[in-house]
Amino acid sequence: MIQQRANFDWMLKDLADGVPGIEMIVVLSADGLRIARHGGDPDAADRVAAACAGLQSLAGAVAHEIPDSDGKMKLVIIEINRGYFYLMAAGPNAYLAVLSDTFAEPGLMSNRMRDLVDRIGPHLTSPPRRNGQTV
Repeated sequence: MIQQRANFDWMLKDLADGVPGIEMIVVLSADGLRIARHGGDPDAADRVAAACAGLQSLAGAVAHEIPDSDGKMKLVIIEINRGYFYLMAAGPNAYLAVLSDTFAEPGLMSNRMRDLVDRIGPHLTSPPRRNGQTV
């Protein structure tokens, strides 16, 4: 679990400040629980986290169809009307999701997300759970 939450929050803010157009950043566990967020309201962040659980599972299933792939999802980008959605593997059982408007440049966004994950990936870890309890 993330130990120094205040330090982690400023890192999410740093990403938001570094890429114009970010609406919301969500860090989530593989089972769709919100770990942290920046921007947006908590209920919206919870909905995004829940939806991401299904999306990362789907992306992993597709990745298994690529010859010689390890089946692990690294990055999903979805262009939507008036914005983009990004989902990146961020650590064991953890993901980084970003919603942005159309002014956010996808190449810059994915590079900044990757930089953030490289810097703090070990802190973006969510232990597996069984019956709602950490294993």
